Amino acid sequence: MKKVLPIAIVVVLVVAGGAILLTRKHSPSNNMSSMGSSSSSTAVATDTVSISNFSFSPSSITIKKGTTVTWTNRDNVAHTVVETDGKTGPGSQSIDNGKSYSFTYNTVGTFAYHCSIHPDMTGMVTVTE
Repeated sequence: MKKVLPIAIVVVLVVAGGAILLTRKHSPSNNMSSMGSSSSSTAVATDTVSISNFSFSPSSITIKKGTTVTWTNRDNVAHTVVETDGKTGPGSQSIDNGKSYSFTYNTVGTFAYHCSIHPDMTGMVTVTE
């Protein structure tokens, strides 16, 4: 029993440390952009995008074909998610604070989008097989 307790403590510390790192990595406060679009060119593999501080976070994501992406508005003003490049992409109505919009990508490619209310807000979805 004396040997099990130190091992259990180590396991708890490792799990807690991992959870803290994940929370920091995905926290909106780690968003490198302030107003407008982000200059980051690194696409993140996720299916959720937060709308906050007049930007899409992350601004570029990579998903598998058939994945549904959900954008959630965390700003106190309305935003939209609208395809930019004429490809088949998202086309939301106004999304109020706390509300979400989802779109399923069924075609491989790169899809640009923006907020039609605030055109400087831009994002990119890369869809792979």
